[in-house]
Amino acid sequence: MIRSILLAVTLLMLGVINSAEAQKSTKNGTASVQSEVKFLEDIEFGMGPFPAEPIVLSKGPSTANNSGVYASKKTTASLGSKLIENAHSLQLKFALLLNTEVEAIENLHLFNLIDEWFGTRYRYGGTSKSGIDCSAFMQVMYAGIFGLSLPRTAREQYKATRRIDRSSLKEGDLVFFNTTGGVSHVGFYLQNNKFVHAASSTGVTVSDLDDSYWSRRYIGSGRYEGSETFAASFARP
Repeated sequence: MIRSILLAVTLLMLGVINSAEAQKSTKNGTASVQSEVKFLEDIEFGMGPFPAEPIVLSKGPSTANNSGVYASKKTTASLGSKLIENAHSLQLKFALLLNTEVEAIENLHLFNLIDEWFGTRYRYGGTSKSGIDCSAFMQVMYAGIFGLSLPRTAREQYKATRRIDRSSLKEGDLVFFNTTGGVSHVGFYLQNNKFVHAASSTGVTVSDLDDSYWSRRYIGSGRYEGSETFAASFARP
């Protein structure tokens, strides 16, 4: 009788020990699995081929490196099921610079030319990528986009264009400024109040007409004869 009782107690104790070991093993296994979980929120997407359908960027901070333009985690999340990696890098870059939607960046021929010159330093009298001034850059833009030859200086370009109201500005119109006396600076209008130009302080860049510096020096806008006709001959994507 005593032997039976001792055997039962022993078996009960062994069962308790095995149960504890099993629970410990299960917890360790769960911890192991959890340690292998990787969250996707820190993943950044690079740019891929041109999209079948334009993607609209949300306004927000972005990051970039030498291999292209990237979207922030907030921007990526806001796109929902559309992958930002399918957007064209030029569209993304200039949508951010112009504070507009990606789908508004249509003329890739234009923005590719700007991108080739973007950041080129300013040099008075310069006409090349080693240094260029504002009016020479307008000559580059008009020759490359419209196939037209502009006069050499900002003052001559002003005289050669037809005056238009600022509210009627279109892509390719010229905007003129008084920076050193009279008509002394010129830019190429893009959209959304933005223009590209060769500035003495920054080189080839994009600026806003409402910027305090440029708004105080704005003289007027002009449209060069033939620019609209030639613009239509360049097919958009």
